[in-house]
Amino acid sequence: MFHWFSQVTSITLFNLRSLPERKGAAIAAAAGVAGVVAVFVGVLSIAAGFRAAMTPKGAGDLAIVLRSGADTEMTSALSGDDAHLVADAPGVAHSSEGALVGGELFVIINLPKRSTGTDANVPFRGVEKTAFAVHNDIKIVEGRKFEPGRNEVIVGVGAARAFAGLNVGQKIRMGQNEWTIVGMFEGGGGAAESEIWTDAAVLQPAYHRIHSFQSIYVKLVSPSALEQFTNSVTSNPQLKVKALRQADFLADQSSMLITFIQKFGVFIAGMMALGALFGALNTMYSAVAARTREIATLRALGFRSGPVIISILLESLSLALIGAAIGASAAYFAFDGFKAATINWQTFSQIAFAFSVTPQLLVYSIIWASCIGLIGGLFPAIRAARLPIAAALREL
Repeated sequence: MFHWFSQVTSITLFNLRSLPERKGAAIAAAAGVAGVVAVFVGVLSIAAGFRAAMTPKGAGDLAIVLRSGADTEMTSALSGDDAHLVADAPGVAHSSEGALVGGELFVIINLPKRSTGTDANVPFRGVEKTAFAVHNDIKIVEGRKFEPGRNEVIVGVGAARAFAGLNVGQKIRMGQNEWTIVGMFEGGGGAAESEIWTDAAVLQPAYHRIHSFQSIYVKLVSPSALEQFTNSVTSNPQLKVKALRQADFLADQSSMLITFIQKFGVFIAGMMALGALFGALNTMYSAVAARTREIATLRALGFRSGPVIISILLESLSLALIGAAIGASAAYFAFDGFKAATINWQTFSQIAFAFSVTPQLLVYSIIWASCIGLIGGLFPAIRAARLPIAAALREL
């Protein structure tokens, strides 16, 4: 066994030392794999970033209540009385000011994008005074909170980045009213950063939604209290609602787009991988053809077919991994943290997010490149191992 490994090591080192003599073909093979990996990581980093934006950073103790049968906040409708009944349910957290429950109104407005000037949908959310205790990841980073009863708004940092005219101190017209931007907030990188917030009591009459909401957000005493809370509100005959954890709700809201991006990314990378695979095959066949006499000489000296096959596979794998490292590095520096916005197909509103090149994506890219390298080197390796020794030694 030691002798077998020794043969593999010797032939592999010999092959790698001869790479400078074949640098053109080797660079082409590595560049092909680098391109595949860069596209693969770049496209899937969009899905990873969007998923991160739609994933709450809290402890899972935030629930959302919607009208029974509603799939989104836009299709839900609840009354102020519903909010009072929900606040009395077991499992709801309380502070010195009462139950941490807040009815919220969700409407869509049009604002021009900074990049193109074309209008796009932006979520405009009316919240009650408990909202900042319920959504405890909301932090004012510039200006101040809006004052209840006044036409004042605060904007998420993602919305301010993506849309024109959302700087603190500016005024914007939405509906029939003019609103003053008094603050800017962060929301842990989540979907709330793509929204504009105001007092629900002001937003309701502006959009003819007198004392009505579309969702009720509830802070639970603990993540495990969700079942008790859900059973209580869904079994209450005065309510026709459903309750679910906010994380589950947002995951469902983003599932369609994430699935599409992932499938699209794999398809594009797969098409490019075919090209890289043929490039690797060509490179390794050329390497075998250029070293026919060398391989035959090694076989004549007693080197077995197995070490020859393994050594060529390792050479092909090495070129693929070099390409993977280059492609992954390029994708990381080009895409990680890149700010963008896209439409959420469930709500048809813009969501601001940042591309995210995760460690998991980098691992996947290495696996992808390894498969290209191993398949690309397999058939040339088998051909090399099957070369008739006498005939190969006579070749010039």
